[in-house]
Amino acid sequence: MGFWAQILVRTFFVSFCVVFTNGRSLRESRANTKGGNFFDEKNKDHWNMQAQWTLRAKLSATLNTNIAKNVIFFLGDGMSVTTLAATRVYLGQKYGHTGEEIKLSFETFPYTGLSKTYCIDHNVADSACSGTAYLSGVKANSGTVGLSAAVRRGDCHGQKSGNHSVTGLMDWAQKAGKSTGVVTTTRVTHATPAASYAHSAERRWEADTDLPRHGPRCDDIATQLVRGRVGKNINVVLGGGRRYFFPATTKDIEGYAGYRSDGADLIKEWLFTKQNLGFTPKYVYTKEDLSDIDADTCNSVLGLFSPDHMPYHLEARPEDPSLAEMTQKAIQILSTNKKGFFLFVEGGRIDTAHHETKAQKALDETVELAKAVEAALRVVDTEDTLIVVTSDHSHTMTYSGYSKRGSDILGFSNKINASDNQPFTTLSYATGPGYKPTFDSERYNLILDDIQNPNYTYPALVPMARETHGGEDVAVYATGPWAHLFTGNYEQNFLPHAIAYAACMGNGVNACQ
Repeated sequence: MGFWAQILVRTFFVSFCVVFTNGRSLRESRANTKGGNFFDEKNKDHWNMQAQWTLRAKLSATLNTNIAKNVIFFLGDGMSVTTLAATRVYLGQKYGHTGEEIKLSFETFPYTGLSKTYCIDHNVADSACSGTAYLSGVKANSGTVGLSAAVRRGDCHGQKSGNHSVTGLMDWAQKAGKSTGVVTTTRVTHATPAASYAHSAERRWEADTDLPRHGPRCDDIATQLVRGRVGKNINVVLGGGRRYFFPATTKDIEGYAGYRSDGADLIKEWLFTKQNLGFTPKYVYTKEDLSDIDADTCNSVLGLFSPDHMPYHLEARPEDPSLAEMTQKAIQILSTNKKGFFLFVEGGRIDTAHHETKAQKALDETVELAKAVEAALRVVDTEDTLIVVTSDHSHTMTYSGYSKRGSDILGFSNKINASDNQPFTTLSYATGPGYKPTFDSERYNLILDDIQNPNYTYPALVPMARETHGGEDVAVYATGPWAHLFTGNYEQNFLPHAIAYAACMGNGVNACQ
Protein backbone atom coordinates (compact mmCIF):
# COMPACT_ATOMS: atom_id res chain seq x y z
CA MET A 1 0.00 0.00 0.00
CA GLY A 2 1.37 3.45 -0.95
CA PHE A 3 2.09 6.12 1.66
CA TRP A 4 -0.94 8.25 0.87
CA ALA A 5 -3.20 5.23 0.73
CA GLN A 6 -2.01 4.45 4.26
CA ILE A 7 -2.66 8.02 5.32
CA LEU A 8 -6.16 7.78 3.89
CA VAL A 9 -6.86 4.62 5.85
CA ARG A 10 -5.42 6.21 8.99
CA THR A 11 -7.56 9.31 8.68
CA PHE A 12 -10.59 7.22 7.69
CA PHE A 13 -10.39 5.41 11.02
CA VAL A 14 -8.77 8.18 13.00
CA SER A 15 -11.51 8.37 15.61
CA PHE A 16 -11.17 4.62 16.14
CA CYS A 17 -7.37 4.49 16.42
CA VAL A 18 -7.33 5.13 20.16
CA VAL A 19 -7.20 2.83 23.16
CA PHE A 20 -10.75 1.86 24.04
CA THR A 21 -12.37 1.44 27.45
CA ASN A 22 -10.32 -0.44 30.04
CA GLY A 23 -7.38 -0.76 27.67
CA ARG A 24 -9.19 -2.84 25.05
CA SER A 25 -7.66 -2.51 21.61
CA LEU A 26 -9.37 -1.85 18.32
CA ARG A 27 -9.21 -5.54 17.43
CA GLU A 28 -10.68 -6.60 20.79
CA SER A 29 -13.51 -4.12 20.57
CA ARG A 30 -14.30 -5.21 17.01
CA ALA A 31 -14.43 -8.84 18.12
CA ASN A 32 -16.81 -7.98 20.95
CA THR A 33 -19.12 -5.82 18.85
CA LYS A 34 -22.56 -7.30 18.40
CA GLY A 35 -24.40 -7.27 15.11
CA GLY A 36 -21.63 -8.23 12.68
CA ASN A 37 -19.11 -5.98 10.93
CA PHE A 38 -18.33 -2.99 13.13
CA PHE A 39 -17.34 -0.87 10.14
CA ASP A 40 -20.67 -1.38 8.39
CA GLU A 41 -22.41 2.00 8.28
CA LYS A 42 -25.78 0.23 8.22
CA ASN A 43 -25.02 -1.27 11.61
CA LYS A 44 -26.27 0.99 14.41
CA ASP A 45 -23.35 -0.11 16.60
CA HIS A 46 -20.96 1.44 14.10
CA TRP A 47 -22.29 4.92 14.82
CA ASN A 48 -22.82 4.46 18.56
CA MET A 49 -19.32 3.12 19.12
CA GLN A 50 -17.72 5.68 16.82
CA ALA A 51 -19.35 8.48 18.80
CA GLN A 52 -18.44 6.88 22.13
CA TRP A 53 -14.81 6.51 21.14
CA THR A 54 -14.69 10.11 20.02
CA LEU A 55 -16.23 11.15 23.32
CA ARG A 56 -13.76 9.11 25.37
CA ALA A 57 -10.84 10.47 23.38
CA LYS A 58 -11.96 14.00 24.21
CA LEU A 59 -12.56 13.16 27.87
CA SER A 60 -9.11 11.62 28.22
CA ALA A 61 -7.30 14.50 26.49
CA THR A 62 -4.98 16.55 28.69
CA LEU A 63 -4.19 20.20 28.10
CA ASN A 64 -0.70 20.84 26.76
CA THR A 65 0.59 23.94 28.53
CA ASN A 66 4.22 23.59 27.52
CA ILE A 67 6.04 26.54 25.99
CA ALA A 68 5.86 26.35 22.19
CA LYS A 69 9.51 26.25 21.18
CA ASN A 70 8.43 26.01 17.54
CA VAL A 71 5.39 27.31 15.68
CA ILE A 72 4.19 26.26 12.22
CA PHE A 73 1.33 28.36 10.86
CA PHE A 74 -0.37 26.83 7.81
CA LEU A 75 -2.66 29.01 5.70
CA GLY A 76 -4.90 27.60 2.99
CA ASP A 77 -5.65 30.71 0.94
CA GLY A 78 -9.35 30.73 0.20
CA MET A 79 -9.85 27.38 1.97
CA SER A 80 -13.50 27.67 2.94
CA VAL A 81 -15.37 25.06 4.97
CA THR A 82 -17.11 24.09 1.73
CA THR A 83 -13.72 23.56 0.11
CA LEU A 84 -12.71 21.26 2.98
CA ALA A 85 -15.89 19.20 2.76
CA ALA A 86 -15.57 18.73 -1.00
CA THR A 87 -11.85 17.94 -0.71
CA ARG A 88 -12.53 15.08 1.70
CA VAL A 89 -14.73 13.49 -0.92
CA TYR A 90 -12.25 14.23 -3.72
CA LEU A 91 -9.42 12.58 -1.78
CA GLY A 92 -11.49 9.64 -0.58
CA GLN A 93 -12.81 8.83 -4.02
CA LYS A 94 -9.25 8.64 -5.33
CA TYR A 95 -8.81 5.58 -3.10
CA GLY A 96 -12.15 3.93 -3.75
CA HIS A 97 -14.10 5.30 -0.79
CA THR A 98 -17.22 7.44 -0.87
CA GLY A 99 -15.09 10.14 0.73
CA GLU A 100 -17.44 11.96 3.10
CA GLU A 101 -16.27 9.85 6.03
CA ILE A 102 -12.54 10.63 5.86
CA LYS A 103 -10.60 13.43 7.49
CA LEU A 104 -7.79 15.55 6.11
CA SER A 105 -4.60 15.46 8.17
CA PHE A 106 -5.31 18.63 10.11
CA GLU A 107 -8.96 17.74 10.68
CA THR A 108 -7.70 15.18 13.20
CA PHE A 109 -6.36 18.01 15.39
CA PRO A 110 -8.00 18.10 18.83
CA TYR A 111 -9.03 21.76 18.84
CA THR A 112 -11.01 23.79 16.30
CA GLY A 113 -12.52 27.23 16.12
CA LEU A 114 -13.96 29.81 13.74
CA SER A 115 -12.47 33.21 12.90
CA LYS A 116 -14.27 36.26 11.50
CA THR A 117 -12.50 37.54 8.39
CA TYR A 118 -13.91 40.98 7.48
CA CYS A 119 -11.67 44.00 6.80
CA ILE A 120 -12.12 47.40 8.43
CA ASP A 121 -13.54 48.87 5.22
CA HIS A 122 -15.04 45.78 3.51
CA ASN A 123 -17.32 43.05 4.77
CA VAL A 124 -15.60 40.47 2.51
CA ALA A 125 -11.85 40.28 3.02
CA ASP A 126 -9.00 40.13 0.56
CA SER A 127 -5.72 38.35 1.29
CA ALA A 128 -3.89 41.56 2.22
CA CYS A 129 -6.09 42.85 5.04
CA SER A 130 -6.72 39.33 6.34
CA GLY A 131 -2.99 38.53 6.22
CA THR A 132 -2.29 41.63 8.29
CA ALA A 133 -4.90 40.48 10.83
CA TYR A 134 -3.77 36.90 11.36
CA LEU A 135 -0.03 37.68 11.19
CA SER A 136 0.19 41.00 13.03
CA GLY A 137 -2.89 41.03 15.25
CA VAL A 138 -4.34 44.26 13.80
CA LYS A 139 -7.27 44.48 11.39
CA ALA A 140 -6.64 46.62 8.31
CA ASN A 141 -8.14 48.03 5.12
CA SER A 142 -8.58 45.92 2.02
CA GLY A 143 -5.53 45.88 -0.25
CA THR A 144 -3.07 47.05 2.41
CA VAL A 145 -0.30 44.94 3.94
CA GLY A 146 1.31 45.40 7.34
CA LEU A 147 -0.39 48.74 8.02
CA SER A 148 -3.22 49.74 10.32
CA ALA A 149 -6.54 50.96 8.96
CA ALA A 150 -5.33 54.55 9.39
CA VAL A 151 -3.70 54.07 5.96
CA ARG A 152 -6.00 53.95 2.95
CA ARG A 153 -5.22 51.72 0.00
CA GLY A 154 -2.69 53.38 -2.31
CA ASP A 155 -1.62 55.98 0.26
CA CYS A 156 2.16 56.03 -0.22
CA HIS A 157 2.56 58.92 2.22
CA GLY A 158 0.86 56.84 4.89
CA GLN A 159 3.17 53.95 4.17
CA LYS A 160 6.34 56.05 4.16
CA SER A 161 5.59 57.81 7.44
CA GLY A 162 6.06 54.57 9.35
CA ASN A 163 3.62 55.71 12.04
CA HIS A 164 1.02 53.14 11.08
CA SER A 165 3.23 50.11 10.38
CA VAL A 166 2.37 47.03 12.41
CA THR A 167 4.74 44.22 13.31
CA GLY A 168 3.78 40.60 13.72
CA LEU A 169 4.75 37.01 14.28
CA MET A 170 7.78 37.04 11.98
CA ASP A 171 9.25 40.07 13.74
CA TRP A 172 8.34 38.81 17.22
CA ALA A 173 9.97 35.44 16.52
CA GLN A 174 13.17 37.07 15.29
CA LYS A 175 13.36 39.25 18.37
CA ALA A 176 12.94 36.12 20.50
CA GLY A 177 16.00 34.64 18.80
CA LYS A 178 14.08 32.11 16.74
CA SER A 179 14.76 31.22 13.11
CA THR A 180 12.01 32.20 10.68
CA GLY A 181 10.73 31.01 7.33
CA VAL A 182 8.12 31.60 4.63
CA VAL A 183 6.94 28.89 2.23
CA THR A 184 4.30 29.47 -0.45
CA THR A 185 3.08 28.19 -3.81
CA THR A 186 2.39 31.75 -4.98
CA ARG A 187 4.88 34.54 -5.61
CA VAL A 188 6.79 35.20 -2.39
CA THR A 189 5.80 38.86 -2.88
CA HIS A 190 2.09 38.06 -3.14
CA ALA A 191 -0.27 39.55 -0.57
CA THR A 192 -0.34 36.62 1.85
CA PRO A 193 3.41 35.99 2.28
CA ALA A 194 4.07 39.75 2.03
CA ALA A 195 1.97 40.32 5.15
CA SER A 196 4.58 38.44 7.17
CA TYR A 197 7.40 40.91 6.46
CA ALA A 198 6.29 43.97 4.42
CA HIS A 199 4.43 47.25 4.93
CA SER A 200 2.67 48.36 1.76
CA ALA A 201 -0.28 50.62 1.07
CA GLU A 202 -0.98 48.63 -2.09
CA ARG A 203 -0.65 44.85 -2.32
CA ARG A 204 0.06 45.14 -6.05
CA TRP A 205 3.34 47.02 -5.45
CA GLU A 206 5.31 43.79 -5.65
CA ALA A 207 8.17 45.30 -7.75
CA ASP A 208 9.24 48.86 -8.50
CA THR A 209 7.63 48.55 -11.95
CA ASP A 210 4.23 48.33 -10.21
CA LEU A 211 4.61 51.66 -8.41
CA PRO A 212 2.80 54.79 -9.64
CA ARG A 213 4.85 56.85 -12.09
CA HIS A 214 4.10 60.11 -10.31
CA GLY A 215 4.11 61.15 -6.68
CA PRO A 216 6.19 59.77 -3.80
CA ARG A 217 8.10 56.53 -4.30
CA CYS A 218 7.46 53.78 -1.77
CA ASP A 219 9.56 50.67 -1.27
CA ASP A 220 8.13 47.79 -3.26
CA ILE A 221 7.47 44.45 -1.56
CA ALA A 222 10.37 42.53 -3.17
CA THR A 223 12.75 45.25 -2.02
CA GLN A 224 11.39 44.99 1.51
CA LEU A 225 12.03 41.26 1.54
CA VAL A 226 15.71 41.85 0.74
CA ARG A 227 16.36 45.17 2.48
CA GLY A 228 13.66 45.46 5.12
CA ARG A 229 14.41 44.98 8.79
CA VAL A 230 12.25 41.87 9.07
CA GLY A 231 12.55 40.58 5.50
CA LYS A 232 16.33 40.46 5.34
CA ASN A 233 16.47 38.40 8.54
CA ILE A 234 14.14 35.62 7.37
CA ASN A 235 16.18 32.43 7.17
CA VAL A 236 14.16 30.49 4.58
CA VAL A 237 12.06 31.88 1.73
CA LEU A 238 10.63 29.34 -0.73
CA GLY A 239 8.06 29.92 -3.48
CA GLY A 240 7.56 31.60 -6.85
CA GLY A 241 7.92 35.10 -8.28
CA ARG A 242 11.53 35.02 -9.47
CA ARG A 243 11.10 37.71 -12.12
CA TYR A 244 10.23 40.32 -9.48
CA PHE A 245 13.81 40.16 -8.24
CA PHE A 246 15.91 41.02 -11.30
CA PRO A 247 15.89 43.57 -14.17
CA ALA A 248 13.66 43.44 -17.23
CA THR A 249 16.81 43.82 -19.34
CA THR A 250 18.19 40.45 -18.26
CA LYS A 251 17.05 36.83 -18.32
CA ASP A 252 17.42 34.16 -15.69
CA ILE A 253 19.05 30.77 -16.19
CA GLU A 254 15.78 29.33 -17.56
CA GLY A 255 15.44 32.14 -20.12
CA TYR A 256 12.72 34.18 -18.40
CA ALA A 257 13.00 37.97 -18.49
CA GLY A 258 12.94 39.96 -15.28
CA TYR A 259 10.34 42.53 -14.33
CA ARG A 260 12.20 45.23 -12.41
CA SER A 261 12.81 48.71 -13.87
CA ASP A 262 15.41 49.95 -11.39
CA GLY A 263 18.18 47.65 -12.62
CA ALA A 264 18.53 45.99 -9.22
CA ASP A 265 19.40 42.29 -8.99
CA LEU A 266 17.84 41.53 -5.64
CA ILE A 267 18.86 37.86 -5.73
CA LYS A 268 22.55 38.79 -5.79
CA GLU A 269 21.88 41.47 -3.21
CA TRP A 270 20.13 38.94 -0.97
CA LEU A 271 23.17 36.63 -1.08
CA PHE A 272 25.52 39.52 -0.31
CA THR A 273 23.38 40.83 2.55
CA LYS A 274 23.03 37.40 4.12
CA GLN A 275 26.77 36.85 4.06
CA ASN A 276 27.32 40.22 5.74
CA LEU A 277 24.80 39.26 8.41
CA GLY A 278 26.77 36.12 9.18
CA PHE A 279 24.53 33.59 7.44
CA THR A 280 25.62 30.78 5.14
CA PRO A 281 23.18 31.46 2.30
CA LYS A 282 22.19 29.54 -0.79
CA TYR A 283 19.94 30.44 -3.73
CA VAL A 284 18.11 27.59 -5.51
CA TYR A 285 15.54 27.34 -8.28
CA THR A 286 14.92 23.60 -8.78
CA LYS A 287 13.59 20.74 -6.67
CA GLU A 288 16.92 18.91 -6.97
CA ASP A 289 18.88 21.92 -5.73
CA LEU A 290 16.53 22.22 -2.77
CA SER A 291 16.79 18.56 -1.80
CA ASP A 292 20.60 18.71 -1.99
CA ILE A 293 20.84 21.41 0.69
CA ASP A 294 22.59 20.25 3.85
CA ALA A 295 20.74 21.81 6.78
CA ASP A 296 23.84 21.48 8.97
CA THR A 297 25.95 23.71 6.74
CA CYS A 298 23.37 26.07 5.20
CA ASN A 299 21.25 28.23 7.50
CA SER A 300 19.59 30.55 4.98
CA VAL A 301 17.91 29.67 1.67
CA LEU A 302 16.13 31.65 -1.02
CA GLY A 303 14.27 29.33 -3.38
CA LEU A 304 12.45 30.92 -6.32
CA PHE A 305 11.13 28.05 -8.42
CA SER A 306 9.04 29.90 -10.99
CA PRO A 307 8.99 33.34 -12.67
CA ASP A 308 5.43 33.82 -11.42
CA HIS A 309 3.20 31.69 -9.18
CA MET A 310 4.37 28.10 -8.92
CA PRO A 311 2.46 25.70 -11.20
CA TYR A 312 -0.63 23.93 -9.95
CA HIS A 313 0.19 20.49 -8.58
CA LEU A 314 -1.74 18.90 -11.48
CA GLU A 315 0.55 20.75 -13.92
CA ALA A 316 3.84 20.60 -12.02
CA ARG A 317 7.10 19.77 -13.79
CA PRO A 318 9.63 17.25 -12.41
CA GLU A 319 11.85 20.15 -11.33
CA ASP A 320 9.08 21.77 -9.26
CA PRO A 321 9.12 20.94 -5.53
CA SER A 322 5.81 20.19 -3.88
CA LEU A 323 4.48 22.20 -0.95
CA ALA A 324 5.20 19.22 1.32
CA GLU A 325 8.80 18.99 0.10
CA MET A 326 9.38 22.71 0.63
CA THR A 327 7.82 22.53 4.08
CA GLN A 328 9.92 19.59 5.17
CA LYS A 329 13.17 21.14 3.96
CA ALA A 330 12.33 24.43 5.66
CA ILE A 331 11.75 22.62 8.95
CA GLN A 332 15.08 20.79 8.61
CA ILE A 333 16.95 24.06 8.17
CA LEU A 334 15.09 26.02 10.85
CA SER A 335 15.32 23.21 13.40
CA THR A 336 19.06 23.73 13.81
CA ASN A 337 18.30 26.77 15.99
CA LYS A 338 18.18 25.64 19.64
CA LYS A 339 15.80 28.50 20.45
CA GLY A 340 13.25 27.18 17.97
CA PHE A 341 11.58 28.60 14.90
CA PHE A 342 8.49 30.18 13.38
CA LEU A 343 7.45 28.94 9.94
CA PHE A 344 4.60 30.33 7.84
CA VAL A 345 3.35 28.02 5.07
CA GLU A 346 0.78 29.04 2.47
CA GLY A 347 -1.13 26.80 0.09
CA GLY A 348 -1.80 29.77 -2.14
CA ARG A 349 -3.10 28.20 -5.29
CA ILE A 350 -6.33 27.04 -3.69
CA ASP A 351 -7.36 30.66 -4.01
CA THR A 352 -6.25 31.21 -7.60
CA ALA A 353 -8.08 28.07 -8.73
CA HIS A 354 -11.28 29.25 -7.06
CA HIS A 355 -10.95 32.65 -8.75
CA GLU A 356 -10.89 30.78 -12.06
CA THR A 357 -13.82 28.56 -10.89
CA LYS A 358 -11.59 25.54 -11.55
CA ALA A 359 -12.94 23.45 -8.71
CA GLN A 360 -10.87 20.34 -9.41
CA LYS A 361 -7.63 22.29 -9.10
CA ALA A 362 -8.85 24.01 -5.92
CA LEU A 363 -9.61 20.67 -4.27
CA ASP A 364 -6.34 19.17 -5.42
CA GLU A 365 -4.39 22.11 -4.00
CA THR A 366 -6.19 21.62 -0.69
CA VAL A 367 -4.99 18.01 -0.67
CA GLU A 368 -1.47 19.37 -1.21
CA LEU A 369 -1.82 21.55 1.88
CA ALA A 370 -2.98 18.52 3.87
CA LYS A 371 0.10 16.65 2.63
CA ALA A 372 2.31 19.50 3.80
CA VAL A 373 0.75 19.37 7.27
CA GLU A 374 1.30 15.62 7.34
CA ALA A 375 4.92 16.12 6.30
CA ALA A 376 5.40 18.52 9.20
CA LEU A 377 3.80 16.12 11.66
CA ARG A 378 6.31 13.46 10.66
CA VAL A 379 9.32 15.56 11.66
CA VAL A 380 8.22 17.65 14.66
CA ASP A 381 7.05 16.83 18.18
CA THR A 382 3.73 18.42 19.10
CA GLU A 383 4.81 18.40 22.75
CA ASP A 384 6.85 21.51 21.98
CA THR A 385 5.60 22.51 18.52
CA LEU A 386 2.35 24.40 18.02
CA ILE A 387 0.71 23.83 14.64
CA VAL A 388 -2.18 26.05 13.53
CA VAL A 389 -4.04 25.56 10.25
CA THR A 390 -6.58 28.05 8.96
CA SER A 391 -7.68 30.16 6.01
CA ASP A 392 -7.69 33.87 5.29
CA HIS A 393 -11.14 34.04 3.73
CA SER A 394 -13.80 32.00 2.01
CA HIS A 395 -14.95 31.66 -1.61
CA THR A 396 -18.34 31.40 -3.27
CA MET A 397 -18.16 27.71 -4.22
CA THR A 398 -21.22 25.77 -3.07
CA TYR A 399 -21.71 22.03 -2.54
CA SER A 400 -25.35 21.24 -3.22
CA GLY A 401 -27.96 18.82 -4.53
CA TYR A 402 -28.99 15.44 -3.13
CA SER A 403 -26.57 13.10 -4.81
CA LYS A 404 -26.16 9.55 -3.55
CA ARG A 405 -23.11 8.65 -1.50
CA GLY A 406 -20.22 7.80 -3.76
CA SER A 407 -21.30 10.18 -6.51
CA ASP A 408 -18.43 11.94 -8.26
CA ILE A 409 -17.84 15.17 -6.35
CA LEU A 410 -16.68 16.78 -9.60
CA GLY A 411 -19.69 15.52 -11.55
CA PHE A 412 -23.42 16.09 -11.83
CA SER A 413 -25.95 15.82 -9.07
CA ASN A 414 -27.55 12.44 -9.79
CA LYS A 415 -30.66 12.77 -7.66
CA ILE A 416 -32.80 15.26 -9.58
CA ASN A 417 -32.55 17.74 -12.39
CA ALA A 418 -33.45 21.37 -11.93
CA SER A 419 -36.98 22.61 -12.59
CA ASP A 420 -35.98 23.23 -16.22
CA ASN A 421 -35.09 19.52 -16.54
CA GLN A 422 -31.43 20.37 -17.09
CA PRO A 423 -28.65 18.74 -15.06
CA PHE A 424 -26.46 20.69 -12.64
CA THR A 425 -23.08 20.06 -11.07
CA THR A 426 -22.68 19.29 -7.38
CA LEU A 427 -20.11 22.11 -7.17
CA SER A 428 -20.86 25.58 -8.52
CA TYR A 429 -20.03 29.23 -7.83
CA ALA A 430 -22.05 32.35 -7.11
CA THR A 431 -19.72 34.52 -9.25
CA GLY A 432 -16.97 34.04 -11.79
CA PRO A 433 -15.89 33.18 -15.33
CA GLY A 434 -17.87 29.94 -15.28
CA TYR A 435 -21.05 31.82 -16.18
CA LYS A 436 -22.33 30.21 -19.38
CA PRO A 437 -24.65 32.41 -21.48
CA THR A 438 -27.08 31.14 -24.09
CA PHE A 439 -28.83 32.81 -27.02
CA ASP A 440 -32.29 31.99 -25.74
CA SER A 441 -34.04 31.77 -22.41
CA GLU A 442 -32.93 28.19 -21.83
CA ARG A 443 -30.18 27.46 -19.33
CA TYR A 444 -26.90 26.24 -20.79
CA ASN A 445 -26.81 22.45 -21.14
CA LEU A 446 -23.82 21.27 -19.11
CA ILE A 447 -23.97 17.80 -20.66
CA LEU A 448 -22.02 19.28 -23.56
CA ASP A 449 -19.04 20.11 -21.30
CA ASP A 450 -15.97 18.07 -20.40
CA ILE A 451 -16.34 18.51 -16.67
CA GLN A 452 -13.52 16.06 -15.88
CA ASN A 453 -10.95 18.39 -17.42
CA PRO A 454 -8.88 19.99 -14.60
CA ASN A 455 -9.23 23.34 -16.39
CA TYR A 456 -13.01 23.14 -16.58
CA THR A 457 -14.60 26.33 -15.25
CA TYR A 458 -17.52 25.31 -13.09
CA PRO A 459 -20.88 27.09 -13.53
CA ALA A 460 -21.31 30.51 -11.97
CA LEU A 461 -24.51 32.47 -11.36
CA VAL A 462 -23.07 35.94 -11.99
CA PRO A 463 -20.64 36.62 -14.87
CA MET A 464 -17.32 38.04 -13.66
CA ALA A 465 -13.79 37.83 -14.99
CA ARG A 466 -12.68 36.48 -11.61
CA GLU A 467 -14.76 34.80 -8.96
CA THR A 468 -15.00 36.72 -5.69
CA HIS A 469 -14.20 35.80 -2.12
CA GLY A 470 -16.89 34.87 0.36
CA GLY A 471 -17.55 36.60 3.67
CA GLU A 472 -18.35 33.77 6.08
CA ASP A 473 -16.13 32.62 8.93
CA VAL A 474 -13.27 30.19 8.30
CA ALA A 475 -12.15 27.19 10.34
CA VAL A 476 -9.09 27.10 12.60
CA TYR A 477 -7.39 23.81 13.59
CA ALA A 478 -4.71 23.54 16.27
CA THR A 479 -2.53 20.96 17.99
CA GLY A 480 0.42 21.26 20.36
CA PRO A 481 1.14 23.67 23.24
CA TRP A 482 -1.81 25.87 24.17
CA ALA A 483 -3.83 24.62 21.18
CA HIS A 484 -6.97 24.83 23.34
CA LEU A 485 -6.76 28.62 23.06
CA PHE A 486 -7.99 28.38 19.49
CA THR A 487 -11.51 27.10 20.26
CA GLY A 488 -14.66 29.15 19.92
CA ASN A 489 -15.51 32.04 17.63
CA TYR A 490 -13.24 35.10 17.53
CA GLU A 491 -11.90 37.91 15.42
CA GLN A 492 -9.17 36.84 12.98
CA ASN A 493 -6.64 39.17 14.59
CA PHE A 494 -6.80 37.08 17.78
CA LEU A 495 -4.73 34.31 16.16
CA PRO A 496 -1.24 35.88 16.39
CA HIS A 497 -1.87 36.99 19.96
CA ALA A 498 -2.69 33.41 20.97
CA ILE A 499 0.32 32.07 19.04
CA ALA A 500 2.60 34.65 20.66
CA TYR A 501 1.26 33.70 24.09
CA ALA A 502 2.06 30.02 23.52
CA ALA A 503 5.57 30.76 22.17
CA CYS A 504 6.48 33.55 24.62
CA MET A 505 6.91 36.14 21.86
CA GLY A 506 5.75 39.70 21.31
CA ASN A 507 4.83 42.45 23.75
CA GLY A 508 1.58 41.03 25.09
CA VAL A 509 0.92 38.61 27.92
CA ASN A 510 2.58 35.24 27.36
CA ALA A 511 2.91 31.80 28.91
CA CYS A 512 6.39 32.52 30.28
CA GLN A 513 4.99 35.24 32.54
